[in-house]
Amino acid sequence: MDQVEQTRSEALQALQAASSLEALENVRVATLGKKGSLTGLLKQLGALPVEQRKEFGAKVNVVKAELEQAIEARKTSLQGAELDRKLAEERIDVTLPARPLRQGFIHPISQTIDEIVAIFGDMGFVWADGPDIEDDWHNFTALNIPPEHPARQMHDTFYLPPREDGTPMLLRTHTSPVQVRSMVSQKPPIRIIVPGRTFRMDSDVTHTPMFHQVEGLVIDEATHMGHLKGCLQEFAKAYFEVSELPIRFRPSYFPFTEPSAEVDIGCSWSNGELKIGAGDSWLEILGCGMVHPKVLEYCGVDPTKYQGFAFGMGIERIAMLKYGIPDLRTFFESDLRWLRHYGFAALDVPSLTGGLSR
Repeated sequence: MDQVEQTRSEALQALQAASSLEALENVRVATLGKKGSLTGLLKQLGALPVEQRKEFGAKVNVVKAELEQAIEARKTSLQGAELDRKLAEERIDVTLPARPLRQGFIHPISQTIDEIVAIFGDMGFVWADGPDIEDDWHNFTALNIPPEHPARQMHDTFYLPPREDGTPMLLRTHTSPVQVRSMVSQKPPIRIIVPGRTFRMDSDVTHTPMFHQVEGLVIDEATHMGHLKGCLQEFAKAYFEVSELPIRFRPSYFPFTEPSAEVDIGCSWSNGELKIGAGDSWLEILGCGMVHPKVLEYCGVDPTKYQGFAFGMGIERIAMLKYGIPDLRTFFESDLRWLRHYGFAALDVPSLTGGLSR
């Protein structure tokens, strides 16, 4: 009995001295494990006289139960102390200010599209859109582009597998197919503005395989070349925010317009810097013309009754001119540093009344 009491006393002292869960586990194993001191006492039962076995075994079991409870209580105490320690050492100071979030920026292409649509919206144009994947008829034939035209060649156009009926498919090379779709599906008068992605096999400082264009189309019974010139003059002044902007129309050729013209704006160069406005130089910004009668016929519009004009320009090009961006390829490189420099913190949209409305 003295051995049982001594084992109990030593185990309780060791439990109180255990300062960690690891030390507590060592005490448990040393006392109640297979080779523990209390377990060793139980193994002595077989050597005791029969009359002493019952009393000795009962005493050992009482002490075992007491130690198990003491171990569990000490374990709970140590776990609580460990949690308090971690909370003290690893706590988060919620009174610190939140980390600053970087402000997002509007991409110059998105900004330029919004500007263009806003200006022509003031003139009564309506946004129109069409698919990026087109068939040969909408992209070429209906626009009076003959089979031998260079634009139809493999080195200029991204061709796709044809449809089951053999119809040639391709990535549209301009946004003009939307003009065709609009004339086929609508009755005049038509007045649409068509921004969108286009695709051509070209890549250098001023060309990329994918780029953006915007087309304008007006079809009615009375529109003439003078309306086209006035419309584009007002657009150029509003977009470049120059009230006195020299503009000239040079005769040109496009299969889908007749007569056709290239539009130049006045500019000057000083120390390598471009200034748009009065000057001794000219800069081409877009192409335009009166819709060719054959295009009207292809689209089911009577050319003896209706006429109209169309124009088109590269969105990246006029964005580069207005915002001083030297390389077109940087529009598509996803460089956040570039976007923070050339991007827009809020939508700044010019209107025909002049200037940017914020």
